Amino acid sequence: MSSVKLSAPSSLWIGGGRPLTRRAAFPPEIRRVAAVIRAGSYTDELVRTAKTIASPGRGILAIDESNATCGKRLASIGLDNTESNRQAYRQLLLTTPGLGEYISGAILFEETLYQSTTYGKKFVECLNEQKIMPGIKVDKGLVPLPGSNNETWCQGLDGLASRCAEYYKQGARFAKWRTVVSIPCGPSALAVKEAAWGLARYAAIAQDNGLVPIVEPEILLDGDHAIERTLEVAENVWSEVFYYLAENNVLFEGILLKPSMVTPGAEHKEKASPEIIAKYTLTMLKRRVPPAVPGIMFLSGGQSEVEATLNLNAMNQSPNPWHVSFSYARALQNTVLKTWQGRPENAEAARKALLIRAKANSTAQLGQYSGEGETDDAKKGMFQKGYTY
Repeated sequence: MSSVKLSAPSSLWIGGGRPLTRRAAFPPEIRRVAAVIRAGSYTDELVRTAKTIASPGRGILAIDESNATCGKRLASIGLDNTESNRQAYRQLLLTTPGLGEYISGAILFEETLYQSTTYGKKFVECLNEQKIMPGIKVDKGLVPLPGSNNETWCQGLDGLASRCAEYYKQGARFAKWRTVVSIPCGPSALAVKEAAWGLARYAAIAQDNGLVPIVEPEILLDGDHAIERTLEVAENVWSEVFYYLAENNVLFEGILLKPSMVTPGAEHKEKASPEIIAKYTLTMLKRRVPPAVPGIMFLSGGQSEVEATLNLNAMNQSPNPWHVSFSYARALQNTVLKTWQGRPENAEAARKALLIRAKANSTAQLGQYSGEGETDDAKKGMFQKGYTY
């Protein structure tokens, strides 16, 4: 097949000015057939899994912190970073009675996927009993991107197919791959393309092995830029991501997105209201995300627990073509961790705190959250500059 050189939008050029050579675009119906063929025997299951996770009033609990990052969480309450302490904390979360009413999926770190409770039940079984889909973090973390403006790329494609196959056997049914884009760093065209291509390759490999891929190009909150700048960058990033997802014949009905909300930079002089954040975020989604995608599971990105919930609620005040929900880590766990303090006698209170936050976000997914009765701790921001884990 002959190739064509595209020279129109600047977003179609590699950093340094070299034009991309791309295949002539196929009609959408042909791309869909190719995606279904590529997904193979897992096609129906992928669609069912994605729709199950994107079910009304439910979202994702992200507890996929690496051992090092989990250690930082534990250190904040005076606990050593040992496997037994990590197991105890994750057992506290994953065995909370009633959690499945508000949580449809839980992203796990590899250690947790293979772990059991102290009484011998696999964590995967604990989740399945509550009808919570087990998920798995599959990327290998961020490393410096040579030739960029002090930016990063996400590694982990080597051996990914065999790892995904093993994770599926262990009970995982969806996957997560996080890469980041920094607005203060430009972002460079090279970094955006690297992020988009890596996400697309990962998504295709995950689907080939039965895992619904969560596609997560996180746009960091770092910077003092206005919300308009965030919108511009987000549109550019998601344009690239969906181009390469299509190029890799990824089945859109069998993916979930984990975008950042469109907000001003964390150091911007003016703070945006939930209504403004909802307006800009939904504008970006409507311009860039096909309605075939079943679920938009937002990350909290360092917002306070209450901010993340209020913003989600504002986005659900009008009908959307997608399930607009949450995939929160710190915004679900912060109060839980402070309540627990590593003490068995605090476990019941910590589980209650988890249910309170999960229920608040469930209510926000339905557009019915008021913000009444929230504590001062829940209103404290958790932004960390250049956050990685």
